[in-house]
Amino acid sequence: MKLALKAVIALLFLTYPLAIYFGLARFGVAPLAWLLAGLALLRLALARNERMLWPVAALALLLGLASALTHNSEWLRYYPVLMNLASLAVFGWSLFYPPSLIERLARLHEPNLPASGVVWTRGVTQVWCLFFVINGCIAFYTARYASLETWTLYNGLIAYLLMGMLLGGEYLLRQRRRHAT
Repeated sequence: MKLALKAVIALLFLTYPLAIYFGLARFGVAPLAWLLAGLALLRLALARNERMLWPVAALALLLGLASALTHNSEWLRYYPVLMNLASLAVFGWSLFYPPSLIERLARLHEPNLPASGVVWTRGVTQVWCLFFVINGCIAFYTARYASLETWTLYNGLIAYLLMGMLLGGEYLLRQRRRHAT
């Protein structure tokens, strides 16, 4: 039950830009803001042993409360910025306290990762950090200056396509590199 609830919450946060776009027209700011705050509280309650989720959930709670109390939907648009900052923090932290996050993931499939693999995964982690900086800046720009439609298009579709391209590109390069050795 707890796992299913976590999956539903994750799905809701993944579809967040679309929910905001369609929800604002139908329900207005307050219900969506309280929904964000409620989901953030639920995420906090379910993440007792997952300390890395606490700051993100707490900040999402603050965004929801700020939006609800000010009746300003702009606060709701900053959630993707928050997610990019959190991802940058996690990936970046792992560069200073190895193994890198990508190395940890790679070792799930290849426990005896060679030294060249460690160097590769560190580089991939650095690329992801750069991606989160650039994507976070674009998310901030769209939240602050763009229309709701542009914000939704970028944060609800384009950003996910870019992440998929980065994942796919890295996978193809890794396969090519593996076959070359």
